Amino acid sequence: MIVVAGEALIDLVPQGTGALAPLRPALGGGPYNTAVALGRLGSPTAFCSRASHDAFGEALLDGLREAGVDVSTVQRGTEPTTLAVATIDENGSAAYSFYVQGTADRLFTAPERLPRGTRAVSFGTCSLVLEPGASAYEKLMRDAAAQGVFTALDPNVRPGLIPDADAYRARFKSWLPSVSLLKLSAEDAEWLGGTPREWLASGPSAVVITHGGDGLTAVTRDGAEYSVPGVRVDVVDTIGAGDTVNAALLHGLASRDALSPAALAGLGADGWEELLHFAARAAAITCSRAGAEPPYASELGDR
Repeated sequence: MIVVAGEALIDLVPQGTGALAPLRPALGGGPYNTAVALGRLGSPTAFCSRASHDAFGEALLDGLREAGVDVSTVQRGTEPTTLAVATIDENGSAAYSFYVQGTADRLFTAPERLPRGTRAVSFGTCSLVLEPGASAYEKLMRDAAAQGVFTALDPNVRPGLIPDADAYRARFKSWLPSVSLLKLSAEDAEWLGGTPREWLASGPSAVVITHGGDGLTAVTRDGAEYSVPGVRVDVVDTIGAGDTVNAALLHGLASRDALSPAALAGLGADGWEELLHFAARAAAITCSRAGAEPPYASELGDR
């Protein structure tokens, strides 16, 4: 079982240009997209979050169930669902404005235990920024790491949600001793400061950086570096692409029985390049269609 911990929200996606373009609601949130992608790839997956009883919350849970994701660990509340209003630029890249005050997922509390058979837990995005939930997710991360569970982190930085950038950067560094695999975009890396070598020295066994259409790079604690190019597609938008990379990496590692620091160290050049190619292909499929619509296993073939 791979557990994905974090927010589920509704993306309001513009159906045209301009500030008053019609908006289409779509299921979203970085962790939510990662969980759906894992389920579609065939990995046993559970979602750990807090969702509203409103119609959006019900739709989010239905989307998880349709992907085969276990929702028994999702907490519920009467507060509204978080909304993210997307703006798409001429290259298909998305930027967001968030409506988060008093929403259900902010009131997440850390569970006493993880589901039986948990092999890895994935964290990231808004859930590690918005209090009081952020501290609860942080506790879950530290507790999981202390129990020897493989942990993955994608900070997926949303600067507009971060009131004190320096405080967040310091908090990010404090998470690294509890992280097995750090995945982030080149833009996130630049905003956070530091280098893969510096982050690896603090705890992770590997760092994977995405470069949009230019591909992915993995850097490992032993000093090795592996890169693959992106897969060329006609990009509709990039919503959910990084979340698909998260899922593909975790799915690929699980299929190789490599969800441990020692196993990561043993992947070698062939293993890492196969894994990165798989993640690049998965992300390209997501970019080729509107919204966060990650691929199914049948669309990808080998892992």
